[in-house]
Amino acid sequence: MNVQVILNEDLPNLGRTGDVVKVRAGYARNYLLPRKLAVEADPKNLRAFEHQKRIASHRRESKRNDALAIKEKIEALSLTLNARAGEEGKLFGSITNIDIERAIREKGLDIERRKIHLPEPIKQLGEFTVPVKLDSEVEASLKITVAAQADTTSCPAHTVKKCVSCWPKRR
Repeated sequence: MNVQVILNEDLPNLGRTGDVVKVRAGYARNYLLPRKLAVEADPKNLRAFEHQKRIASHRRESKRNDALAIKEKIEALSLTLNARAGEEGKLFGSITNIDIERAIREKGLDIERRKIHLPEPIKQLGEFTVPVKLDSEVEASLKITVAAQADTTSCPAHTVKKCVSCWPKRR
């Protein structure tokens, strides 16, 4: 037996907030209703949710417009991150979404690191395009250039990079 419910929250594979969906009675009674993820779809609740749905759609539209404005700023932005690298262009360490978030924040934009979708940390020098998911429907592409950091480890008295006599010994 199916029951109609109105969703209070977005649920994957079921619907968005305010949608009227048919679900099995046990699923509604044992999961959705006790966790306040949905309410029964009676006429009173339907009227109340129609009003809330209009408000939510206006709110969602304003969020989307804000995300589109931020998308334009991000796509106009080009970041250059400096990192220590070896001879073949491999980095000592890696560039993660935390490093990208710090660089974006230095440029004046405030974006959460969860929104920066880096499939795996960057471990090479070069140019990369990183997707930034600002909203469920808005995704920006951020251009990042990873450059080698200026080498400050060379010995000023000698021509070698790491002079054994000048560097303190490790314990």
